[in-house]
Amino acid sequence: MPTIKEAVAELIRRYGTNNPFSIAEARGIPVIFEPLGATLGYFTTFKRISIIHINQALDEDWQRFVCAHELGHSLIHPKLNTPFLRSNTLYPIDRIEREANVFAVSLLTGSDDPAPGETTELLFKRCGIPLDMLRYYR
Repeated sequence: MPTIKEAVAELIRRYGTNNPFSIAEARGIPVIFEPLGATLGYFTTFKRISIIHINQALDEDWQRFVCAHELGHSLIHPKLNTPFLRSNTLYPIDRIEREANVFAVSLLTGSDDPAPGETTELLFKRCGIPLDMLRYYR
C-alpha cells in the first residue's frame, strides 16, 4: 500500500495538476457548494456515486483545502462514512481526519518545498493553504 505522499504524487502525475477541483472533475466526483452552517464540508457516496460537499460560506482558500481534504477521504477512505461513525459509534475518527489533512496539505503543496529563505508559513500562503494546517506538513 502506497504512503499518502506516494498516492498524492501519483495523482498529480496522472492528472497533471494538484488542483483538487480539477482532479475531482476528472474522477467524476461532483463538488456541491451549499450552506452547511458550522460544517466545513463532507464526503458521501450515494448509489456508488461519490460526492464532495463544501460550505459555500468559506473563502476560496478554505474551499480548496476542504475539497482536497474530502478528495483524500474519497481515495484513502472510500468506504467510511465519518458523519455516521461520529454520531453512531465509538470508532476513533481522529486518525481518519488526520490522514485526510495530511493528504490535503501534500496535494496542495504538490512537489513544492520552501524556496531558499522561504518559511513554511510563506509556502502555505503561496499555496493558499490555511495556516491552521501547518502541523500536517510532511
